[in-house]
Amino acid sequence: MITASEAAALFADPDLIGIGMAADAVRRRLHPEGVVSYIIDRNINYTNYCTEYCTFCAFYRPMGHAEGYVLPKETIFEKIRETVELGGTGILMQGGLHPELKIEWYEDLLRSIKRRFKIWLHCFSSPEIQNIAAVSGLTVRDTIARLRDAGLDSIPGGGAEILDDEVRHRISRLKCSTAEWLEVHREAHRLGMRTTATMMFGCGESIAQRVAHLEAVRRLQEETGGFTAFIPWTFQRENTALGRTVREEATAAEYLKTLAISRLYLENIRNVQSSWVTQGLKTCQVGLRFGANDVGSIMIEENVVSAAGAHHRASEEELRRIIRDAGFIPRQRDTLYLTYYLN
Repeated sequence: MITASEAAALFADPDLIGIGMAADAVRRRLHPEGVVSYIIDRNINYTNYCTEYCTFCAFYRPMGHAEGYVLPKETIFEKIRETVELGGTGILMQGGLHPELKIEWYEDLLRSIKRRFKIWLHCFSSPEIQNIAAVSGLTVRDTIARLRDAGLDSIPGGGAEILDDEVRHRISRLKCSTAEWLEVHREAHRLGMRTTATMMFGCGESIAQRVAHLEAVRRLQEETGGFTAFIPWTFQRENTALGRTVREEATAAEYLKTLAISRLYLENIRNVQSSWVTQGLKTCQVGLRFGANDVGSIMIEENVVSAAGAHHRASEEELRRIIRDAGFIPRQRDTLYLTYYLN
């Protein structure tokens, strides 16, 4: 694996193709079978009420706002029912940090879903779990254990943004710290749960801060081995307060370089995902030669990133086509990247 100083040097290196080739070599070593995977799932945002007011977010609404909501259980059930009918195998469920929903509400929701559907529940980012613990007067470990026992299967990597407290104070001052984000994933791993890690870059951070993020993820993976995948994506500035100060979004070239360096830096995480949601299908496809071995979800529903201006859409056949056209074998996978489905 490369060092932090080597990663910083690569960010300054103009040889984009050379960096991509090096990352592709790591991908070939970890995935010699030539398969690129995807998942059919749905992103359900159970509430948009939030007390954190992150400057990069166009989705949240403050408490009492006319556009705020908490989805009724029947609405959530109907979304899951539709997902299952479309061949979906998982639900990615996340929401704002609601100051009044205690753990019993979440436990009841999880149990209600599991009673009705055979589906994998990949839910509640680190900030949400920190919030549930605080509202309920529980430790993070006890919160995760109770959610697991109620039906939570794995935890998504949302809320990471950049794992550097100077950046976090600037763009999400009220949200969990770097140490608190890592604490949730460490405790989940210790409890036998798998999680993913993400990075939202292009929000005004320095290269050193971007590398610090990769280093924090790598260290925790060395300690626990609990991350299944790393998913970098770019800040979308439309309709956000932060977008008034960060004038330009990361380019496709910057995305591909960051993707490739992520693959080189995080050799201890088996899977790296190329994003079509923020970058579009063509750049996502090129990312498969820059170290990525997965294209994520067809995303039957997505509300948060689209609120900030990302309007790309993809069907299952479109994802399978870009995978084939890039020279790979497309395979539908499960949330843990362990099972391929026949299709």
